[in-house]
Amino acid sequence: MRYYLIAGEASGDLLGSNLVRALHKQDSYADIRCWGGDKMQAAGATLVKHYRELSFMGFVEVIKHLPEILNNIKFCKSDILGYKPDVLVLIDYPGFNLRIAEWAKKQGIKVVYYISPQVWAWKENRVKKIKRDVGKMLVILPFEQEFYKKWNYEVVYTGHPLTEVVAEEKNKLPIPPISNKPIIALLPGSRAQEIRVKLPVMLQMVPLFPEYEFVIAQAPAQPDELYKEVMGALEVKMVKGDTYNLLKQATAALVTSGTATLETALFGVPEVVCYKGNAVSFWLATKLVNVKYISLVNLIMDKEVVKELIQTELNATNLENALRRLLTDEAYKTELQADYHKLQRLLGDSPASTVAAREIIDFIKTGK
Repeated sequence: MRYYLIAGEASGDLLGSNLVRALHKQDSYADIRCWGGDKMQAAGATLVKHYRELSFMGFVEVIKHLPEILNNIKFCKSDILGYKPDVLVLIDYPGFNLRIAEWAKKQGIKVVYYISPQVWAWKENRVKKIKRDVGKMLVILPFEQEFYKKWNYEVVYTGHPLTEVVAEEKNKLPIPPISNKPIIALLPGSRAQEIRVKLPVMLQMVPLFPEYEFVIAQAPAQPDELYKEVMGALEVKMVKGDTYNLLKQATAALVTSGTATLETALFGVPEVVCYKGNAVSFWLATKLVNVKYISLVNLIMDKEVVKELIQTELNATNLENALRRLLTDEAYKTELQADYHKLQRLLGDSPASTVAAREIIDFIKTGK
């Protein structure tokens, strides 16, 4: 069967790669075409567009790149029609994917959404369009199934795919240490614009904690020059495409909001969540977004498990205080690890990618 997958970010590429492998295992004749990244391509999909050409974050940034986004949508529609897939699988990335879903439905193409848009956070009325355009919704957060129930929309909870990814990584043999010092991992994100904004604040911690080795998790799609430009004269180690090895060795981490916050927690690494964006975009978000927290860890647990420093709160003084607490407050660290264990139990150990692949194949065959 022919599968067309669309992921627009690094996290979607990671989770999409596991789905590609699962589809190949369950369908030996699977032909998979995708928008994604290196991981989906390595897993056996034909890559059409790399996510580094697609990632625009925030209202202002989207408006600035609107012509490019519209051209991508036009090209995507044409490519899908030429490929004639048995199913279109949309992976998160709602601004783009919901438009494609509406169009695909009109073309008579079967649509599956894997990793629900965060409609529970903002623009809840988008559920009406999802019900109309998406034939099957596969969700990965425990509370999402209940959320959709109130809209009378039946969805399938697959479990969270990161639990299987991290479990597999933890079982791998140890590899040489990155440093002789205890490590503080810096995860500034995968987009150039967020790296330029958040990494400078994170780097201000380096001279304040000389007994630690700070190591940057470099996004595979970003060039060395970007990080060197931000670092200036400061010399900091970097690892590229090896974030999980870094997290396995880290004592603590400074992490940009997103999937990485959950990955860090599943590795049991104490973290501070960092977010700073365009001022206008952030102001608009405060008017539209209806959630108490910005990190997946806190959202799933429905309480502040990890410290969040957002917008103006993300400054050198606050970040130093939060990091020093992670490193020195034993009672806090004990409580944090207990919450991490609860988080792991809440997410369970379902083979999410296998479940998702089975649901997609069944949907192609039965329409249910």
